This record gives sequence, structure tokens and C-alpha cells, in this order.
Amino acid sequence: MKKLLTLTLSLSLLFVCAMAAPAQDSSTSKTATSSTRKRGPVFRANKEQVNQAQVILKARGFYGGGTTGKLDDATRAGLKEYQKAEGLKVTGTLNKLTLEKMSIELTDKQKAM
Repeated sequence: MKKLLTLTLSLSLLFVCAMAAPAQDSSTSKTATSSTRKRGPVFRANKEQVNQAQVILKARGFYGGGTTGKLDDATRAGLKEYQKAEGLKVTGTLNKLTLEKMSIELTDKQKAM
């Protein structure tokens, strides 16, 4: 009787595991598909470009900090004000259009993006 009970429980457990496995595989395949999608190259301003932008923002009254070369919260806030004033998409980042509008020279790699 104990052998029959053990065998029944073992088969039940095996059945439950077998049924759960395909459901788990389908959810992981969706994640794998979305994570394999490649994103294009990310546009980043270099330290010198951030310095130049901070000088321009300060001269226009959009930024009150120093020229640190870091894209900190104050610089981002100034960029948002500048972008709004210039009719650009307000992102708070030094994207290609913002650098071009500020007449800051792009690197060759940035030009290719």
C-alpha cells in the first residue's frame, strides 16, 4: 500500500512539473526576444562639450553653476530652459540637435550618428 501511495505521489509531482515547464519556457522566451532587440548607439556629449554648454547656458542666464564638465541636475535644468527657449525638444540632455544649436562642434563619431 505504501509503495502504491509513493508511486502515485511521485507520478503526480512529475505531472505537475511537466505541466509547469512549458509555461515557464514560454515566459522566458518572451523576455529573451525583447532583450535580444538591439538598441542603436547612445549619443553622449564629452566633458569638453559639457563645459562649453555650461558656459553658454551661464551667459544666457539658464545656469548659475561652474564649468564642471559634468551633466548634473543644475545643468540639466538649464538645458531644459534653453531647449524650451530655442524651440527644441525639451530633454535636459546634450543631444545632437542641442549641441548643433549651441554651435558646439561634434566629434566625428557624433556626426555619424
